[in-house]
Amino acid sequence: MAEATPLPPGPVVVIGASGMLGHAWCQLLTHQSIAFTALDLPDFDLLAESTWQANLPESRGVLINCAAYTDVDGAEADEPAANELNGHAVGRLARWCARRNTLLVHYSTDYVFNGAADHPYPIDAPTAPMGAYGRSKLMGEQQLVEAGGTHLLIRTSWLYAPWGKNFVRTMHELSCQRDELKVVDDQTGRPTSAEHLAAGSLDLIRAGKTGVYHLTDGGQCTWYELTCHIAQLNGSTCNVSPCTTADFPRPAPRPTYSVLDLSRTEAVIGAIPGWQERVAEVIGRL
Repeated sequence: MAEATPLPPGPVVVIGASGMLGHAWCQLLTHQSIAFTALDLPDFDLLAESTWQANLPESRGVLINCAAYTDVDGAEADEPAANELNGHAVGRLARWCARRNTLLVHYSTDYVFNGAADHPYPIDAPTAPMGAYGRSKLMGEQQLVEAGGTHLLIRTSWLYAPWGKNFVRTMHELSCQRDELKVVDDQTGRPTSAEHLAAGSLDLIRAGKTGVYHLTDGGQCTWYELTCHIAQLNGSTCNVSPCTTADFPRPAPRPTYSVLDLSRTEAVIGAIPGWQERVAEVIGRL
């Protein structure tokens, strides 16, 4: 585990504070008595630089960007919109931070890979997004690096929390309400607790780490296996049966295998508990 050293000097700002990850960050910082500024619409708009001057620090600090275009299927129909928020806006933000010597913490996704692997993707694996959402997130990664500032880029996947719209909450509700569910069993990845993602990110910041890291829960599963675990935790009698991706066609392609290699991160913050334990924590609070 990274030592609890002080954060870099300067103000701490969370962009996208009302989102699933932003909310986790605000709770964490509050719990640890770390002063911060929470920014979100309508007062702050990542797409409107006119709102930046009054809200972003003009000197050194830590800027945590949790804002993103996350509608994977919607991106297929409106790739320019996804590119603007996940790509170009990230580039502008990265250049702003580079000029002010501000550490920019930014989040990307397993969707920057093509999903054809059979073992966890290391941080330097070749990127080859399958769809518009992945391309937009990769654009953000590239513009972040090109800006030349100090940054921490964290790729993650399958985000969930006790709040917000996410798969774990949805399957919790459906498995309690329905007698039968069919869930995709040919997509394998790693769920990620938003709360533990924020905590692990803070550990990396305090350890002085920069560059690219992967951070998820431990282990791996399919959506079907995740749902079975949720139903078991619920004590539900719902019959959960597996199906294929082809049974539920969607506008955007989904990776068959998108497990992220955590070895670089675990070398800093220690062994990461498995997804079963962390999903149980959330289900116990719903």
